[in-house]
Amino acid sequence: MAATALHLPPLLLSRRLRLGLSSSSSPSRTRRTTRLSAQLDDDDAASTSTSTSDKPFAPPAGFKPPEPRRFEVKPGQADNISTASLAIPFRLGTGVFVLGYSVSLVSPDEVAPDEYALDFQGRKVKESSKIGQCPRPEKPIEIYEFEGYLSSSLFLLKHILFRPKIFYFGYSLMLTCSFHSIAGVFCLNFSCPFCRKVREMVAVLDLDVLFYPCPKNGPTFRPKVLEMGGKQQFPYMVDPNTGVAMYESDAIVKYLADKYGDGTVPIMLSLGILTTITAGLALSGRRGKGSTYTPAKLPPQPIELWAYEGSPFCKIVRETFVELELPHLLHSCARGSPRRQEFLKKYGTFQAPYIEDPNTGVKMFESADIIDYLRATYAA
Repeated sequence: MAATALHLPPLLLSRRLRLGLSSSSSPSRTRRTTRLSAQLDDDDAASTSTSTSDKPFAPPAGFKPPEPRRFEVKPGQADNISTASLAIPFRLGTGVFVLGYSVSLVSPDEVAPDEYALDFQGRKVKESSKIGQCPRPEKPIEIYEFEGYLSSSLFLLKHILFRPKIFYFGYSLMLTCSFHSIAGVFCLNFSCPFCRKVREMVAVLDLDVLFYPCPKNGPTFRPKVLEMGGKQQFPYMVDPNTGVAMYESDAIVKYLADKYGDGTVPIMLSLGILTTITAGLALSGRRGKGSTYTPAKLPPQPIELWAYEGSPFCKIVRETFVELELPHLLHSCARGSPRRQEFLKKYGTFQAPYIEDPNTGVKMFESADIIDYLRATYAA
């Protein structure tokens, strides 16, 4: 896989310079060249605008990548996995399957040894989808967003359950205004069911996305969104393939469906306020994970992540990426994704999450171990 470079605009340069100055007193080691872009550029990887030698990263001493263990929960992680699984019932599996997902039961003789399939009662389950019929972006979509925060979901639930007169008294116009007022609480309290909606659509369309995490108090990418769009509102999407940039989750979902899908939006992303409520409740068990910045060192290149929104194992890893404000290139691989077959052929197995860190050379499976690695390597 070709190396990729993260080109930081001038606004983000000051943070990198401060990191460089803290590690060396030599002025020559803190010089940078920059571009007015924060996109991946394979062709310019050899002349990366932020030199990896200025602030080298290395895995923890004695680090050894773990062997993949499918569906095994590490001791002490059961609560994390169970609360991250709440999204599956609340969102009815949205983000677990790609567009046009279907399955067929076949004899094991009909499946080649290097073909991706699941075992089920002595037979094989083959998965297929419509992704192969959809246009693919040449460059990764860029999305600025963050994970959820508990208090907003509880605030919303409280108003629905304990103040029914807001919703059931008066004219329909009052009903609509009340719903929109309550929905607005999410943004004010740093929760983002709106970000989750966009991430679910990314999983449905099996897209590559360069995520720039914007946790509360994050010093790097929140200011960048303000500079680019004029306000700190999330999610914010930039499509380098078309030049389109936009706020508003519903608009982003529709844009992605039209541009890189078949034009249809899944039903659970089309229910208006009910979509927002269930997306917020899907985050409620995580108690604020992935919402607030933890001081960290900014790597020169984005970490590559194979994951998908519907997986609780992937969810807890993504929260750590956001808290540490680590840019990451997501290769979405929900059920039915052709990437599962590609991954199997390349690595001999499939399991998500999986990361490849070009800053250290580390390649590894296992969600709990990935979290430990990210914190040990990048937390300040």
